[in-house]
Amino acid sequence: MFARRHPFLFFLCIICACVTFGIVAVSGIAVLGAFAVNSKISGGIASPRGNIGVVEVTGPILSSKKIIKDLKGFMDDDAIKAIVLRVDSPGGGIGPSQEIYRELMKTRDTKTVIASMGSVAASGGYYIACATQGIVANPGTITGSIGVIMEYVNIEQIARKIGIAPVVIKSGEYKDMGSPMRPLKDSEKQLFQNLVDELHAQFVSDAADARNMETDVMTKLADGRVYTGQTAMNLKLVDRIGNMDDAVQWAGQMAGIEEDLILVYPKADKITLFRRLAETLFRDVNLSSRLSKQFRYVFN
Repeated sequence: MFARRHPFLFFLCIICACVTFGIVAVSGIAVLGAFAVNSKISGGIASPRGNIGVVEVTGPILSSKKIIKDLKGFMDDDAIKAIVLRVDSPGGGIGPSQEIYRELMKTRDTKTVIASMGSVAASGGYYIACATQGIVANPGTITGSIGVIMEYVNIEQIARKIGIAPVVIKSGEYKDMGSPMRPLKDSEKQLFQNLVDELHAQFVSDAADARNMETDVMTKLADGRVYTGQTAMNLKLVDRIGNMDDAVQWAGQMAGIEEDLILVYPKADKITLFRRLAETLFRDVNLSSRLSKQFRYVFN
């Protein structure tokens, strides 16, 4: 009876039930996977006899905590002679990207660090990759996108239609600039443009320094466009064309490792496994910063 009287509500109930079941199933898989992995590894790494550490950066760069922790772990391990940074990311937040960049610049002073680009290593993904001593990309890797974007959503007209009127009490003229409830003033737009330009200059300067490239040359390449791995190599944004194994071999050569190359991965945890599973399900969705309270600015 309910399905006949309220077909739309019945349909929504079915959808909600399916989504809930999916979340429960995914959570269960993640927990079981975590127990399986944790039963085989200890000491924070997957193999105590390896000599090349692998740090994976997958999906949007929203936090630097885990990546920096992994880098420091390999940095303090005398058995690890080189590190391969595997990047498969469309970019992310400014702060996390810069923090990872700084940590990589410190790490490469004492250990060999090579970047391996996956299907995409653009924007913030390129920012962190360029901090390594060498970059290996696939010919079809999507990289570049060196730039900064800021955007916000204006819902003023919608709010008016449903009778919502904002009341703002602020301490300064610009405290609420970027509010979705009103358009930007020209002066506010200029302030945001100045901010974006400054952040872009930081990106260009860091990339040029890390790549030993003239700032003027990098600036010409940093207009936001994307490049294939092959084109990026021709432009000296990457060093070699190859896959993950090629990056590992190169890292071993640079570090002077004569014995067999054995990869070491950081210890996984339940949250990481769940996140990786979620990223696999939504890998084509750029979650780098769809929404925020007012606006967002990212390397993208």
